[in-house]
Order: sequence, then C-alpha cells, then structure tokens
Amino acid sequence: MASIEDLFKVVKSRFTADDNHRSDASESDINIPQDLLFKCPRCGGVVYNVEFVRAMKVCPKCNYHARLTWQERLELTADPDSFVEFDTEMRSLNPIGFPKYEEKVAKMQEQCETNEAIVTGECTIRGYRCVLGIMDSHFMMASMGSVVGEKITRAFEYATEKGLPVIMFTSSGGARMQEGIISLMQMAKTSGAVKRHSDAGGLYIAVMTDPTTGGVTASFASLGDIIIAEPKVLIGFAGRRVIQDTIRQRLPDDFQSAEFQQDCGFVDMIVERGMMRKRLSNILKLHGFPKETR
Repeated sequence: MASIEDLFKVVKSRFTADDNHRSDASESDINIPQDLLFKCPRCGGVVYNVEFVRAMKVCPKCNYHARLTWQERLELTADPDSFVEFDTEMRSLNPIGFPKYEEKVAKMQEQCETNEAIVTGECTIRGYRCVLGIMDSHFMMASMGSVVGEKITRAFEYATEKGLPVIMFTSSGGARMQEGIISLMQMAKTSGAVKRHSDAGGLYIAVMTDPTTGGVTASFASLGDIIIAEPKVLIGFAGRRVIQDTIRQRLPDDFQSAEFQQDCGFVDMIVERGMMRKRLSNILKLHGFPKETR
C-alpha cells in the first residue's frame, strides 16, 4: 500500500509535468484538492491535512507547532462565547507617508478578518476570567505598530483597573518599519503598562509562539511573571546570521529555540499546544483567582 509520502510525490509530479503533457491531460487528471496534504516545513513529513488540523496543527512526526490564526488560537484557548473584544474599530494610519502602506493594511484586514495584528479582549479560560491578547503572524508578520502597541497598553490598563490577570500570546517579527520611530516607541509604552500592572499586584503570563522576535521580545513579551513557550518555536531578538557576523563565533544549532531559552533560564516552561488551556487555567487557580460558575 502506498504511503502518504508516495501519494504526495504523485500529486506533485502532476503539477510539475512539462507544458505539453499538461496541455494533453484531461481536466480530471489535474482536479486534485489543493489542501489535501500538509508537508511539514521542518521534517518534510507528509500527512493528510484533515489529520493535521484535527491535531491542532501539530506535526505528528516531529511535533512541529505550526502558526495559527487568531481565530484558531482563540477557539483553542477561551471558553465558548466568553470572549468580548476590545478596541474593535481602532485602525492604523500612515504617520510617515510610507508608500502603499494603506493598501497593504487593507489587504491584511480583509485576509485576516481583523483590523490589526493583535486581538485583545476579556474572556474566561475554563471558568477563570482574564484579559487575553493574541498576535496573528499572518497580519504583516504581527509587526508592532502604533495600533498594536496601543491595544496592548489598553488591555493591561483595563486588567489593572479590574484586577484581572493578563495572558498574551506573542508571535511577531518585531517593530513595523512602515511606521518608523513611532513603532519603536511602542516598546517603551507597552513595557510601562506591564510595569504598572505588576506594581498593582497583577499577574501577567506571556506565551511565546512561533516566532517571537525583535522589538516584541525586547519589550512586553519578555516581561511576563511566567513565560511559557510552545515546543521548538523561534525566540530571539536579532537574526542568527547577524549575531554570528557580529561576535564572529558559531552559535549552537538549537540557538534561539524554546528549549535553548529554557535551558538558559529565559523561558519558565514549555507546554504542548494540547495542554496549554489546562495549564493556563491551573496557573490562574494556583494564584487564587476565583472560578466563575454559570
């Protein structure tokens, strides 16, 4: 019986055949669903896409945790119908007149079904109330511009006022270059909001997903009271080649991985995606937050 890898090769060969062959082929020969198979970018393993989605988009062969949309992350994390979104009408402007920036943002808004690279709001996780933030790497690599920074800041300020814990799922390429220095200012603004929340006795849990890099790592993402990461995700500031060229030394193969960061004490724990919701609720319970009953 042919393996899934063999099936993948057959499907691929049909689409990479020469032009003459394709012109002679009947429509039935090439009418193959585009989303039939998933090929893991890390191990190269092939599985049926339906099985991959059923496994919460985790590769069954190498445990690669694929990037999720904000909708998928919300569904896996919050209790059904408990999420109330904040600042739904907030949109980015073009403060430095970057060419075609408005068109790029509008395209991302349509594709991702949200106005910006982060969604914030209040919800319950297994009955425990919290303020939740989810960055979506599909929206301009979840780069942090003025709106992203403002939404994060407001979320922390709301949590501080209401005495609620904050959980932030981070996933970003860093500051948004299209907004220039204004994007870099968000690092200080979000860090200040985290500090005020901490001074008021609030709990902040940062959950780093793939990838968490740049100015996001250098600001609110690394300031959690508890820092969690999904397995094998990329966590760092500058790129690997930039660092190697600067220090002129070869870096370890697992450098900037979640496991490397945990060994160095930067990450407190690594949690599988399927256990994340339970782990978060247990942390909230251990910190004395009440469980709501419906």
